[in-house]
Amino acid sequence: MTGDTSPSTDDTTGGTGPGHRSVELSRMSLGHYEVRNERGGSITIGDGSGDDFTPVELLLAALAGCSSVDVDHITSRRAEPESFTVVAEGDKVSTPEAGNHMDDLQVTFAVRFPEGEGGDAARAALPRSVAQSRDRLCTVSRTVQIGVPVTMTSRDA
Repeated sequence: MTGDTSPSTDDTTGGTGPGHRSVELSRMSLGHYEVRNERGGSITIGDGSGDDFTPVELLLAALAGCSSVDVDHITSRRAEPESFTVVAEGDKVSTPEAGNHMDDLQVTFAVRFPEGEGGDAARAALPRSVAQSRDRLCTVSRTVQIGVPVTMTSRDA
């Protein structure tokens, strides 16, 4: 490891650059699944009957995580945060017109930087970096905001 913390742009390993992304989900049992990425990482998800994350919680985690990567990379160039917490939340609703969906999505950053010139610079950069993530950088929130169509198909395995 070289110590370089800049985001990867390798399209084949899921870096932050452009390119195809893919995960594969396998059923473990009723309501419990394992998701693997192309790099070999895995997580389990569930239907809410256990402690696994639900798909909706993963959507919220993706919103928080994607924005956090952006904001952390921008602000940490100025000062290492003393604390960095992000809450993503919203309301799961169902309407006859739109079916089940999330509404009132909010991502809130609570970040503390040290005293001094670097901390002052990081504090000054925080609101701008959050706005840049929301408006341009975070692929997850941008995709949700612009409303990209989802195609679902089926086939025999």
